[in-house]
Amino acid sequence: MPVVDLPLGATEDRNVGALDLERALTAGEKRFEPALLARANRGFLYIDEINLLEDHLVDLLLDVAASGENVVEREGLSVRHPARFVLIGSGNPEEGELRPQLLDRFGLSVEVTTPTDLATRIEVVKRRDAFERDPESFAACYDAANAVVRETILAGRQRLRTIEVPDATLEKAAQLSLRLGTDGLRGELTLMRAARALAALEGDTIVEWTHLARLAPLTPSHRLRRDPLDEAGSAARVERAVGEL
Repeated sequence: MPVVDLPLGATEDRNVGALDLERALTAGEKRFEPALLARANRGFLYIDEINLLEDHLVDLLLDVAASGENVVEREGLSVRHPARFVLIGSGNPEEGELRPQLLDRFGLSVEVTTPTDLATRIEVVKRRDAFERDPESFAACYDAANAVVRETILAGRQRLRTIEVPDATLEKAAQLSLRLGTDGLRGELTLMRAARALAALEGDTIVEWTHLARLAPLTPSHRLRRDPLDEAGSAARVERAVGEL
């Protein structure tokens, strides 16, 4: 499964593809040269500092993400190819906000902060130092643990289609979205799918409220409208709504 990194400075041709100039000059043939979106098909597309991405590239990503297809109409070329990928983005909100249309395309959001407890900070420094001294030995130390995680995920994937989502659980998800005032239904759909995956991963057969409550801070928090009368952050507002439900 490919993991493609989309650099901020990449041109539109580098993202969508263009005419193969070498082929055109040497053989006189019009030939399409695939680019990053074609490589990311059925894989992951990662964008660091996605909130700094240029507007015309954001529009391009929105079109492709919505249709699952990349359409190139330029330089005498007319090409369509599948471009279905999992979009992963990271960035510092203080450096600029992400356009709401693109932000809504992300199913889950995670807020990363610096650890505040002493033991965790020391462990991070020790692991980083061990990795820099001998990357291969460091990775080998976690082979057994990674194998367990891999088998757990594969077993969960086998169970995924059999997991049931009762109407009572869907009702809770809808009530949560209504209480938070999120627009659209993508938040509820994502929460339901994520809860089903969590249940499958843990060997449960039915999605219950406990699954929803654990995942709620990850799904609707980035879809909330700003409330000038509420100084609490998005995650805190979600947790408060979960507690009320």
